[in-house]
Amino acid sequence: MPGRPLHTDAIVLLRKPPADRFQQFTVLSGTQGPLLCLRRLATKSAAASDALDLFDEADLFLDSSNEGRTWFIKEARVLVHHDAIGRSYDALRLASVFAGVIARNPVSEEGRAGVYVLLRQALAAFGTSARPDIVYLKALYCFARDEGYPVKQEWWQGLPAADRAVAAGLFNQPLAAQTATAPDVARLTRRLEDYLRAFTEILLD
Repeated sequence: MPGRPLHTDAIVLLRKPPADRFQQFTVLSGTQGPLLCLRRLATKSAAASDALDLFDEADLFLDSSNEGRTWFIKEARVLVHHDAIGRSYDALRLASVFAGVIARNPVSEEGRAGVYVLLRQALAAFGTSARPDIVYLKALYCFARDEGYPVKQEWWQGLPAADRAVAAGLFNQPLAAQTATAPDVARLTRRLEDYLRAFTEILLD
């Protein structure tokens, strides 16, 4: 039976260690949502430029023989490397946490393009901002909001007045203008994660 082909741009969310001559990836497609992909390990003579790394945005040619449960990468062309994320431990850690959230949560068909854009923007910010903690908080908030959860009406409104003021500045000002302290951001992040675990179906871990 012929396989099912798919051509899509995608971002690498997870990359597992090689096993059984294959490398396993979870990628986010702007049209298909998260996809589980396998790629045959390259020979030593293959070009290193063909390798896929974590957070890469790539043009992928895929094929599936099991109705899309698993996809085999037939061809990949890397469009964007987010190398700068790896220069900061905190940026790499929090970008990986956010990518894991995207990988674990199915996205509705009408919401996939928006999540793809959000992820691209978040990865670019993780690579350039000195405050990856703020990037993560804002990205997680936007993801929950865009998935239809009333985070502004319930979570933000339920914060103490002082925290509401800090959160308003975080969500309404550009990264370059942020002045919130790291403890304030950590406290708000914990509060948001606790809310999402208790009142939504979003899987954080």
